[in-house]
Amino acid sequence: MEQDHVPFPYEFEELTQEEKDENKRLYNYPKIDLIRMGPKGYVMPRAYKEQAESIYNLPIRPSDIYVASYQRAGTTLTQELVWLLANDCDFKTALEVPITHRYPFLEIFMFYIEWKKDRLANIHEVEESKRGHLIKAIEVMTQPVMEKLASMPSPRFIKTHLPMCCLNPTIVDKAKVVYVARDPRDIAVSSYHHARLFVVFDFAGTFKEFWNLFINNRFPMTPYLEHVKEAWNLRHHPNMLFLFYEELTKDLETNINRVADFLGKQVTEEQMARLCDHLSFENFKKNKSVNYEGLREFGMMTKDEVFIRKGKAGGWRDYFDEEMSQQAEKWIEDNLKDTDLRFPPTK
Repeated sequence: MEQDHVPFPYEFEELTQEEKDENKRLYNYPKIDLIRMGPKGYVMPRAYKEQAESIYNLPIRPSDIYVASYQRAGTTLTQELVWLLANDCDFKTALEVPITHRYPFLEIFMFYIEWKKDRLANIHEVEESKRGHLIKAIEVMTQPVMEKLASMPSPRFIKTHLPMCCLNPTIVDKAKVVYVARDPRDIAVSSYHHARLFVVFDFAGTFKEFWNLFINNRFPMTPYLEHVKEAWNLRHHPNMLFLFYEELTKDLETNINRVADFLGKQVTEEQMARLCDHLSFENFKKNKSVNYEGLREFGMMTKDEVFIRKGKAGGWRDYFDEEMSQQAEKWIEDNLKDTDLRFPPTK
């Protein structure tokens, strides 16, 4: 029986005026509007506040499979792997149907509410032949996904970047959750490019400025290490599978078997070979079902960045000077001192 509807347990508070002013300076998108939530101070777009209670009370089905993470942790790769294993390696459908259609993104609406108003106000600037397609895409992006999920057949595959505390508290008791984490320094680098890619951020600052936002918990969904720890603390639950991106990409076969075991699936040698080929970085980057390039025609991306970039573990070393490296080490150590969580080493 589904739990009774309960009030959302966390309060919201405004950013300081100094923080708001800095956001105006660092983001080209003029309508960045962030607030803080709960005792850990998670940063959220303001639009989340209106739907927070609905998401927290979202009915869970036993057949649901959630892929959860902080952004840029290897989410899309994990989604594709999970979907293929759960669907008996149906590569034909995976290549034909975009991953955005196979996995509703639980909180995507909160980033695009203001953008929707601007885009529709200037719809006359879009070629007439593309307007209907654009309007449909906008509605899909900004409709609170709870309505769509209610009408979806089982099993449902759901993507979220929300911390575990924002999800229905019965989620791991009733459904399966695959959580993927990544070295925070690589997360920061990839999130920097991600924030430059999407027009609802269009980050205009330097990487060092972004890094300071990230470690000072001023970028959406931070504090990152608290986000990871919430999932880490659930890693022994039989319905939670905790993965590290570094391990996933270093030994794909072993981790394919881990995910398969978690989902109660068997993988043949032929399927394993094809999965490894399908999920290889070069093939993944070219795969139109997962590389999000289709969003460009809707004016959702800037021209200088791509969604699937390098996929490299340890690439942060190309961005960090000595001072930042030492700062990162201390920041990670300080934030993990109360836990046995440690990120896999990278070269």
